[in-house]
Amino acid sequence: MPVSVIIPVRNEARNLPRCLESLRGAGEVYVIDSGSTDETAEIARSFDAKVVQFHYHGGWPKKRQWAMDTLPLTYDWILLLDADEVLTPESAEEIRQAVQDPRYVGYYFALRMFFLGRVLRHGDASFYTSVRLLRRGKGRFECRFKDQDASMGDMEAHERVVVEGKTAGLKNPLVHHNVNSLSRYILKHDEYSNWEAQVWMAGESSYHDLSESAGFSSSVFSVQVFVPPGIPRWCARTDLLRVPGHSVFSYQSEDL
Repeated sequence: MPVSVIIPVRNEARNLPRCLESLRGAGEVYVIDSGSTDETAEIARSFDAKVVQFHYHGGWPKKRQWAMDTLPLTYDWILLLDADEVLTPESAEEIRQAVQDPRYVGYYFALRMFFLGRVLRHGDASFYTSVRLLRRGKGRFECRFKDQDASMGDMEAHERVVVEGKTAGLKNPLVHHNVNSLSRYILKHDEYSNWEAQVWMAGESSYHDLSESAGFSSSVFSVQVFVPPGIPRWCARTDLLRVPGHSVFSYQSEDL
């Protein structure tokens, strides 16, 4: 599979073996670590992955964009995975074919979501990633809030990839194994909501989409709120807050 895989981690010893086992056929795998205190780095090296330490001091870029900008990637295509995700053999084969198609510069996946150890099948359990497979130099993460500090996390948990060119969806899903603890799930989303609140409070003056200034166009998102062409996502979502009953409108997060 002729791709460079980037996996951001911190203390992912529990999830990482399953992820890396599914990437045996990948051209190269970079594990971008944030000072793990468990066996994450040792596990990564045991699978012949390249371990790189990332030290975040605030601002932009964050971990994945830094990796795409900085690492000496060998291949023309980049695959962005999380440690709790697994590439199926069918997905790997589809990727091999997809990167040969000159019409597209990026692809997004459906997610087969496992929550508390069980697959989600009902209640509109349809989840899609933003672009995760992209041609190198043709996409980058949006910067929703430039003046961030270390308390807001070192990885792009909410920012999404925008690309210059056409995108398409892949038929075979990624398998996503969510946390197995309900308390951890609640804590995780409390952290996400705190991040979003700081972005909302910062308002328009702090929105700084570096991808737009670089000439990249909006990609296919899993956002459930309609955003008219030419309207920045922050603007549409800010206006939505003024609508009565706005809480019934939401977007699905691939980081469930």
